[in-house]
This record gives sequence, C-alpha cells and structure tokens, in this order.
Amino acid sequence: MATGELITETFDYDGGRQVTVYVPPKEPEAVVYAGDGQLISQWGGMLEAADVPSTMVVGAHRPADETLRLHEYSPGFDPERFAAHERFFVEDVRRWVRARFAVALPAGRTAVFGVSASGELALALGLRHPEVYGAIFCASPGGGYRRPGVMPSLMPRTYLVAGTLEPFFLENAARWAQGLRDAGADVVMNERLGSHGGAFWQEELPLMMTWAFRQ
Repeated sequence: MATGELITETFDYDGGRQVTVYVPPKEPEAVVYAGDGQLISQWGGMLEAADVPSTMVVGAHRPADETLRLHEYSPGFDPERFAAHERFFVEDVRRWVRARFAVALPAGRTAVFGVSASGELALALGLRHPEVYGAIFCASPGGGYRRPGVMPSLMPRTYLVAGTLEPFFLENAARWAQGLRDAGADVVMNERLGSHGGAFWQEELPLMMTWAFRQ
C-alpha cells in the first residue's frame, strides 16, 4: 500500500519550533491539526490502512519543558504564552500549509486534535475558532482548561475518548461531553479499556475521522 511522507519545518516561534506534516499519497480530503506534533504526526500513515478520507496531519511540536507545554496548551496558566502559541498554531502554521502544500480546506473538513494536555489545546482552540476547526478530537483531556462561561454560537462537533484505567482523565472527558451537549454541540464520548498514554489514543483516530468526515 502506498504511504505518504513526513516533512518537518522549523519556524522562528519560541527560538525555533518544529512542525511535522504527514502528507498522504493522494490529495487530502481532510486535514487534522494537532499539538504534540512529534507524536501525532507519526500516526498519519496508519490512516492509509483505514477506510477514511485521504488525510493530512499537521503536528506542531511541543516544548521539551512540561511546564511550558501546559502554559501553551491551556489558557488559564499563562494567558500571554497561550496567546502567542495560539497565533503560531492557528495563523502561522495554517498559512505555511496553504503556501507549502496548497491545502486550505473549509472548517467542515478540518479538525483539531490532541491528547492529554494537547487535548485541552484542541478543546480551547476548537471553541475559540469554530470557523477554522469544524471538529474537535480530544483524547484524555487534563483538568487545567474548563468550559468557558460563554460558549460560541457556532459549536464544533466534538469526539472525546478516555480510558477506564485513567479515572481522572475519564472524569474530565465525561464532564466536557456533558457540558458541550448542554451547550447544544454534537458530541461523542467513548470509554476504552486503557491507561493514560495507551494505544487506544492512536487506535481511536480512524474512528474519529470516520465520524467527522464520512457523515
């Protein structure tokens, strides 16, 4: 089976931050933007074996320092750093993808994805930019980012998953699912056997893609 390629670019942001893109062998019909990009961009190839639309995965790398990662991914810790990373992720990276790969799909074919702390990033950016990301994919979100007091009038469709062996993260995911449903969003909430960082994160991505882009 033909597989795509991984391309990495270094940006000026934060003294040199990398973005890795999985470029599928066929023209992309969907694009997924993700935090923790050094991990998630590697998962693009497995989508070729799944019955999902041809998908480009754009992964912005996380910083090595875990505290800085949390500050970039959740707006409550350091709003200034979060805002700087938000501009990088939402504006700079998307502009580069348009210029480098000629890919600029509408929100209905664009998702934002994250796991653990970057799951919080996916929720935050999806709710703050629903005109950009029509779907949120979120696995095992942390507890640093909570539902805003005022929700957007345009709600991204949201798919959450968490493991039965990670009760803290499962509770966070379930709370988000209920809160988003209460706000009128289209939500899926799945519980899987697994612990934090388990294989179910990767295995869920094709299911997320099928739900979001084959309806």
